[in-house]
Amino acid sequence: MAATKAAPKKRSQFEEVWRRLKKNKMAMIGLAIVVFLVLLAVFADFLFDYEQVVIKQNTAIRLQGPSAEHWFGTDEFGRDILARLVHGGRISLVVGVIAVAIALVLGGTLGAISGFFGGKVDMLISRAMDILLAVPSLLLSITIVSALGPSIINLMIAIAVSSVPGYARIVRSSVMTVRDNEFVEAAKAIGANDAQIIASHILPNCLAPIIVQVSLKVASAILSTSGLSFLGLGVKAPTPEWGSMLSGGRAYLRNAPHLTVFPGLCIMLTILSMNLLGDGLRDALDPKLKQ
Repeated sequence: MAATKAAPKKRSQFEEVWRRLKKNKMAMIGLAIVVFLVLLAVFADFLFDYEQVVIKQNTAIRLQGPSAEHWFGTDEFGRDILARLVHGGRISLVVGVIAVAIALVLGGTLGAISGFFGGKVDMLISRAMDILLAVPSLLLSITIVSALGPSIINLMIAIAVSSVPGYARIVRSSVMTVRDNEFVEAAKAIGANDAQIIASHILPNCLAPIIVQVSLKVASAILSTSGLSFLGLGVKAPTPEWGSMLSGGRAYLRNAPHLTVFPGLCIMLTILSMNLLGDGLRDALDPKLKQ
């Protein structure tokens, strides 16, 4: 009797994407750094006491360089820079993720409506997005924060509004490529309404470019957060934030460069790791690159 060979188990789509992503060494380095930063933000309170270490001033040890007691040195008020960077990372990550989530919901909804219905609806939404795109995103964010007042919530709103057009355009183009497929016609034939078709049938087939855009835009949102805080329009003292720490260290750049070097490295490392991860996800999710 001939031995029957078991059919090879078919990988799920997630397993295929993960398999291709693991082959990209730079993307895995970016993922490792992102996971490390997230863990630091989650356990920041366990690592450094906020009241006693992060915001409490001690002028007797101000402007000290890196040492065994203070690995990254102390700032102009004698506060531990490493502790402030860890807690500042929590602010930057939270603001970036929430701002991107708001922009994704608003821009994705507008883009899906525009791409699905077309015609006058598409023209109206597209022209509105063009108007927002005509204004530089940083300038638009500065205008919104200046009008609403500096705060974490207003900072998230400003960054989200400036990011809406990018998501709207990407979702619109993705929806337009799948709206005429047979499975959409089948959904209409069984009586599904437009909202059900968009949410259950069209958007799940547009996830690849959206996921890549999200990973890249979180990095942009963190950079915008730091830029606005650097200008004094973001997080207010004594709350630590990488951009505000850079701004505060400018006056001591010659005598105590560590005040600006370490926050700048944190911003650079975070943006670089998320861009590496975003590039890796783009390649892993591209069906043309299947191996």
